[in-house]
Amino acid sequence: MAAALRKTQQLRSTLCKTPKNPIFTTFPKPLQNPKSTPCLQQQKPYSTKSSKFPEYEMPSVTWGVIQGRKEKLVSRVIICDYLKSMGIIPDELEELELPSTVDVMRERVEFLQKIGITIDDMNEYPLMLGCSVRKNIIPVLGYLEKIGIPRARMGEFVKNYPQCLHASVVVELVPVVRFLRGLDVEKQDLGYVLMKYPELLGFKLEGTMSTSVAYLVSIGVNPRDIGPMITQYPYILGMRVGTMIKPLVDYLISFGLPKKILCRMFEKRAYILGYNLEETVKPNIDCLLSFGVKKELLASIIAQYPQIIGLPLKAKLSSQQYFFNLKLKIDPDGFARVVEKMPQIVSLNQNLIMKSIDFLLGRGILVEDVAKMVIKCPQLVALQVGLMKNSYYFFKSEIGRPLKELVEFPEYLTYSLESRIKPRYLKLQSKGIRCSLAWFLNCSDQRFEERIKGAYIEAESNGPSFFMGGKLELPGGDIVSEDEEDESDDEILYRRTVSL
Repeated sequence: MAAALRKTQQLRSTLCKTPKNPIFTTFPKPLQNPKSTPCLQQQKPYSTKSSKFPEYEMPSVTWGVIQGRKEKLVSRVIICDYLKSMGIIPDELEELELPSTVDVMRERVEFLQKIGITIDDMNEYPLMLGCSVRKNIIPVLGYLEKIGIPRARMGEFVKNYPQCLHASVVVELVPVVRFLRGLDVEKQDLGYVLMKYPELLGFKLEGTMSTSVAYLVSIGVNPRDIGPMITQYPYILGMRVGTMIKPLVDYLISFGLPKKILCRMFEKRAYILGYNLEETVKPNIDCLLSFGVKKELLASIIAQYPQIIGLPLKAKLSSQQYFFNLKLKIDPDGFARVVEKMPQIVSLNQNLIMKSIDFLLGRGILVEDVAKMVIKCPQLVALQVGLMKNSYYFFKSEIGRPLKELVEFPEYLTYSLESRIKPRYLKLQSKGIRCSLAWFLNCSDQRFEERIKGAYIEAESNGPSFFMGGKLELPGGDIVSEDEEDESDDEILYRRTVSL
C-alpha cells in the first residue's frame, strides 16, 4: 500500500512540472484566481446525494484502488472476517467479486440494515452483498418507490424478492411496469400489485404473462376487466395455460356451466383461477355428490357460490349436516336439497342460523314445520330477525291468515315489506280480491297488474322453487315474465346467477 502511494505522489509531481522540451510547451490560459494553480486546486468530493434519486444517501467510499492478486486475497480475508463478526456466513460469496476494502462492505451492510434487512435476511440471500449501493441498490429502490412501493415497506419488498437488487431499471423493471399499465392496471395500484407478487419483476413479457392473458380473453373475459383481475389476483400472470388455467376451465364447463357465466365469475373473483384442480376442486365436487347433491345442479351451485369449489368442503358440510339434523331433524336428503337451493349455507355461522330458527319456533311453529320451511326456502336462515319480525307481525295483524299458509309459502318472509308486501296487499284489499300469498307475491310487477285487472284468477301452482340471487322459478314451466319465452337455457341461467 505504501509503495502504491509513493508511485502516485511521484506521478502527480511529474505531471505538475513544466516540460523542458519547448515543443510540448503550451501557453497557459489566464486564471480567474491567480493565487491558485491547476496542480494545487483541490478536486470536489463525490456528492453524497444522487442527482436522479436524491432521497437515498450515496456511499462515502468507493470500490477502492486497483489491487494485485496478493492484496485482493488479503482484502477478501479481512472482509470475510468482518462478515463473520456480524453473524453473516460468507460461504456463498466465494465466487462473487467483493469490494477491495472492508469499508465498502460495511457501508453495504449498514445501508441494507437501514431499509429493514436483518442479518438473517442477508444469510437467506447473501448474494445481495455483491450489489453496489451506488450502481445497483439505490437506482432500484428509487424506481420502486417512484412507482408506488412505500419506503416504509421497502425492506419487506426486498426480503420477499431480493433478486430485484441485481436488476437493471431500464432493461428489466421498466418493461414489466409498462406491460402492467398496458393491461389497464391503474398507476396507483402498481405498488399494491408488486408488493403482492414481486416475482412479476423477473418474468419475461413474451412468456407466461402474455399467454395467460391471451387465453382468458379468448374464452370470453372482457379485456377491460383484465386490469382489475390482475390487481385483485396478480398470480394469474404466473400461471401456465396448459397446466393450470385451461384444465380448470374445461373441468367446470363439463358440468354444463356456460362460458359466459364462467368468465363473469373470473372477472369478479379472479382468485378462483388459483384453486388447485386436483387437490381442491375435484375433491370438492366429489364431496358434493357424496352428500346427495344432484349432478345436474352442480352448475347452478357453482354459479351461485363460486367459492364453494375452493373451501375445505367436507368438514363444513359434515358440520352443517349434523347441525341441521340436531336442531330441526332434517335428514341427509333434505340437507342436500338445502345446499342445492342455497350453497352459501355451508359457510353460514351456526349462531346466525339459530337466531332465525329460534324466532320461527318462538312464534308457535312446530319443529317439523320449521324444517319444511327451511328445506323449501333456505334463505330464511340468513335473514335479519328484525325484518322477519316486521313481516310476520304484518302477516298476523293485517293479513290475518293462519300459520299454515306461512308454512306453505315461507318465501313470504324474504320479500320486502315496504316495497312489495304492503303495496300489493293494499291493492288487493281495494279490489276486494282474496288470494294466496304466492299468487300476489310470486310474480313481477307487470304480471301482478295483469292479474288484478283480469276478470278471473288464474290457477295457482304449488309454489316456487327459490334460487339465491335470481327470480323465483315457478314449477310446471309457468312464466314469470314474458321476456323469458325466447331465452336460451344459458341466458336463463346467466340471468338467475347471483350478482357476483
